[in-house]
Amino acid sequence: MRGFGWRLEAVSLRWHPMTNPGQPSPFVRQTIETPLGGLMLVARDGRLCMAEFADCDGRIQQWLRKRTGGNRQVLSDGVLPSAVERAFNRYFDGELRALEAIDVELSGTPFQTGLWTALRTVSPGKPLAYGAFAASLGRPQAARAVGHANGANPLAIVVPCHRLVGADGALIDYGGGLWRKRWLLDHEQRHASQS
Repeated sequence: MRGFGWRLEAVSLRWHPMTNPGQPSPFVRQTIETPLGGLMLVARDGRLCMAEFADCDGRIQQWLRKRTGGNRQVLSDGVLPSAVERAFNRYFDGELRALEAIDVELSGTPFQTGLWTALRTVSPGKPLAYGAFAASLGRPQAARAVGHANGANPLAIVVPCHRLVGADGALIDYGGGLWRKRWLLDHEQRHASQS
């Protein structure tokens, strides 16, 4: 039997069916403005699940299909915890480690989630080659697998996949566009000594 109740959303009171025990909470989305354009953030139970540039609709739709089976009813507009937006603002103001405080919900294969967790430890301002990162994971022959898992990262900037580069330092693929990857790396290089 489903329960019903009131839940506060932003500043308005709306009637919502309460989720059954054991059922996952709905996803809440909010778009914030950044120097790189709009960034759609999706969270559940206060944990960030997706951060993707708003103009990357194909990547957003792919994530939604994987996580919700295409059921858009589990995604509603709302307001994320204010600490999330503050962390992004601090990051863009030059406090590069601010995003490390964001609680995330990773969903992927064990290899992907392990890689994404490890990526959060890569220091800003010190990009790594895919091969060097694979070796740091104890999988020196897995540079290509690292690249694929990196490309499936649902948390742009928070899981800093932009910090992986080619063996010669060349920029290689970035879901948000190479111009954004260049901007992020330059931003981090400028502010790395402050972090």
